[in-house]
Amino acid sequence: MTPVLYFHGFASSPGSAKITALRPILARDGIELRTPDLNIPSFEKLDWNEMVRLALSQALVPPRAIVGSSLGALVALEIVTRGVRAPLVLIAPAIGVARRWKERIPTGDPISVFNHARGENAPIHRAFFDQITQVHVDEQPPAVPVTVIMGRKDETVPFALVEDTWQSWERSGLKPGSKFVELAEGDHGLTAEAELIAAEIRAAATA
Repeated sequence: MTPVLYFHGFASSPGSAKITALRPILARDGIELRTPDLNIPSFEKLDWNEMVRLALSQALVPPRAIVGSSLGALVALEIVTRGVRAPLVLIAPAIGVARRWKERIPTGDPISVFNHARGENAPIHRAFFDQITQVHVDEQPPAVPVTVIMGRKDETVPFALVEDTWQSWERSGLKPGSKFVELAEGDHGLTAEAELIAAEIRAAATA
């Protein structure tokens, strides 16, 4: 099987609807999704540095591609800055999350947010958001070919912000083979576009 690392998003899990849809599609082509649980040490005490350490450990066996969904896209970008070399596929990437979360996070500690994996609100300590406001791995283009898949109707990450970041990356110099895939009807979940996403992962893993 061809190994591909997949990093899920914030308040999600390896059992997300997108991963569940993608796994059998890719398995037909001999592609195995490795999907570590990034909720470490727990969702309530989520720690960015621990997430990155786990991601790096998962990349010790070199993947053929790295996929990141939403916040998982920032994890993917981070480990590339630390020397992991594999093509990236970023799905609805949480570009600009540092600035947006700093402006929108309410007062108090812990903070209650909707947890998609649990299907209900769950507490998370404020320290995680303090950490994430210091993450700026999206400011420069990655040192590997990258495919960004983004829906125009994304209700969580502004399409214009991701598009602007992509254009900035283009001006700074993207690696050959990089591309931006715009989905006119796509939302943040993009579960309806599983076949298209699988095709992009397949292309990155077999390049």
